[in-house]
Formats: sequence, structure tokens, C-alpha cells
Amino acid sequence: MDLAEIQHAIEGLPEDQQTALAAWIAEREWAVWGAQIASDFSTGGAGMDWLDDVKAQVRAGKSRPLSEGPPRR
Repeated sequence: MDLAEIQHAIEGLPEDQQTALAAWIAEREWAVWGAQIASDFSTGGAGMDWLDDVKAQVRAGKSRPLSEGPPRR
């Protein structure tokens, strides 16, 4: 079955089943995204250098944690 056939089959589903399918696809996407984030920000992950830089900026007073909110003027 190719993509066009799958799309046609989806269009033929009742609305409630289309909604359930969309929710299932979204859940799969969130799971994949979550696994990628976990991998990126674990020891040796692709995001660790960036995270270390951000922490150093906060320690040096060049940045503020988001939890502190925007700077007051």
C-alpha cells in the first residue's frame, strides 16, 4: 500500500476514527520527540555542550534562568 492509498483510506474513515488515528499519530510523534530529547540531553548527547554553555552564562550573570521571568525595566 502506498501513501496515496493510505490517504484515500483515511479519507473514507468516519470522523471519530480519523480523530482517533490523528491522536495515535500525535502520540507516536511525541514519543519519538521525547526519546530524541532524552538522548540529546543525556551524557554525551548532542545538546550537552549547549546546555553546559547556558549554565556557564547563568553562573557568569550573562543570562537569567527562565524561572526568574523577564528582566525588570
